Amino acid sequence: MSRSTTPDERIVHAKIHPAIGIARVGNSRAEDGYYIGPQVAEPSPQPPGSYRDASGALKREVAQFRIYGYNAAGRVVRELHMGEGVEIEWTVELANHKAAWYNFELALDIPEALTATPSTRRNATVQGPARSRLSITPTPRRIDSPAAQGAQYHFDDGRFLGIAVELGELRTDAQGRLLVFGGYGKSASIDNQPPVTFANNDGWYDDTSDGPVTARVRLDGDELDVAPAWVVVAPPNYGPQQKSVRTMYALMTDMAIQAGQLPAPVRPSFQHDLLPIFTALCDLQWMNAGFAAGFGYGMPQHFLDPAYLHKLAQPGDTYKELRRTVANAFRNPLDQDISLKPWPWVYGDAMDVPMPPIPRAMTALTTTQLALLDRWANGEFIADYDPAARPPRCIDEVAPAAQPAMLDRAALEFCLADAFHPGCEMTWPVRHASMYLEPYRWRHRAPDNPEPDYGSTLTPAEANSYDGPLYAQFAGSITRWMAIPWQTDTASCRSGYQPNYDPYLPTFWPARVPNQVLDVENYAKVMDLALSREERLAAFNKRSDWDRTLGVGYENQLVNMVEHFDRQGIVEVRPGIADDADFPPLMQVEDQGGQDMSEAERISTDARMRQLARIGTPTTSA
Repeated sequence: MSRSTTPDERIVHAKIHPAIGIARVGNSRAEDGYYIGPQVAEPSPQPPGSYRDASGALKREVAQFRIYGYNAAGRVVRELHMGEGVEIEWTVELANHKAAWYNFELALDIPEALTATPSTRRNATVQGPARSRLSITPTPRRIDSPAAQGAQYHFDDGRFLGIAVELGELRTDAQGRLLVFGGYGKSASIDNQPPVTFANNDGWYDDTSDGPVTARVRLDGDELDVAPAWVVVAPPNYGPQQKSVRTMYALMTDMAIQAGQLPAPVRPSFQHDLLPIFTALCDLQWMNAGFAAGFGYGMPQHFLDPAYLHKLAQPGDTYKELRRTVANAFRNPLDQDISLKPWPWVYGDAMDVPMPPIPRAMTALTTTQLALLDRWANGEFIADYDPAARPPRCIDEVAPAAQPAMLDRAALEFCLADAFHPGCEMTWPVRHASMYLEPYRWRHRAPDNPEPDYGSTLTPAEANSYDGPLYAQFAGSITRWMAIPWQTDTASCRSGYQPNYDPYLPTFWPARVPNQVLDVENYAKVMDLALSREERLAAFNKRSDWDRTLGVGYENQLVNMVEHFDRQGIVEVRPGIADDADFPPLMQVEDQGGQDMSEAERISTDARMRQLARIGTPTTSA
């Protein structure tokens, strides 16, 4: 009797993907003032100006969610669209509990938290039942038809101490996929007091948020069980093509491996596991002057130089010692190294000024990443480097069965897992396996299971206890740990806090918040072939402070970031110089509000970018 080889196409359950979607605030109110967030791990760079509307305002990044049907074996059958015998009702709940939560002092799961300043309540003078008025909790919204939008889908009935605060809206596309929009970057003080600290400003609110994304699905009249998802509304991305050396995807993957939820990799792929680490180090040249000098184009550790990359990718013993010296240059927590010098040059959870002599003052790669580097150094890797490889640039180029995993990955690849101090999109609780239903998918707290009151102070013991906040989550429970308002942290976390060591290194979150950038004036000099090579080289190696537009004086800078966060530069990909030892074929340049190019220049640049996208280049992760 032969066994049938016909694939099982019967859908028995469904899942929402990405499991964690990322939206970002922006102040554009134009009809087309938004864009869909990354849906593949290596998306094509967008043409200059794509992240602003015609007025120069920042577009909102939108999280798109899709539903996929699975068979009994757990294999993806297909995406489910509204119509075609499919009924979908989406429900989203957003909330912002920042003002009602605790001050951020330090990640509460590291040893240094035991002796840190206690985490007391924000707005502690508001007590008793009145504290509920500090939380912005609009009514959940539902949407069940394709191509839907309108006022009824806006999260506009939330209040902060009586002040209306809109947290975003829902829409669907023509196939019924869900679009979640965040707020407009509105932050303010109820008593008109200026912000004074990077994370804890009483009386302030902002319109970031997070919450569960669920769906009811009927397929040919039968209701399916649907795995839920989550959306996080985060600050803007000022470096849309950049990735951190340790991304949130890498962190969550490592956590799942350590928890036994995913198998540990045995032999790393050079192309897919190792090259992304080297690429991220090199691409940060556009965001930080220290990384430009260390890993930039033409520098000794520019891993993406074809000759260097060829050696790194070779198996066998010929370049074994080269592999070993590179692997040994990365910080390993097992060494208990307190030096600032190992890679990556990024501050850690326990950083301070002056830097304390403790290992956690600096960031390290994940345990899994370090293990893969070690195997590579020993020659135990898949030598699959292909300089002509072209990864999928949009989700439609990915096979349907692989789309759910790619969507999960892409959203988190562009989130940071650098210093959780507290962070950009989310912070330290997400590295605890107790929060997860499955890899990359958080548990949801049932409405009849409210979180306990932890009292006036949240201690490390309470935060990490069995009934603490690191288990099932509810609307607003992810972003409540972050800075209030978000602008003060974005304006505060920079680089080179000890200039006697290095004025540019270490750095905080350069992949999202630039430190030093190639500005348009110097880019123009680089591209001006009438200038001497010496002048052009000087311009290429000169970096301008990204925060120079914020003015002078710390508190003044905080105020300016709150009021004018859209004036900060977006670092965009632009054409460079082909076949030149000194200048790369693609560069990343601060846009200065998107008003530095004429329409003719923009059209010419767009055409060149399309050409480069077709050709491909190894000098950028995009």
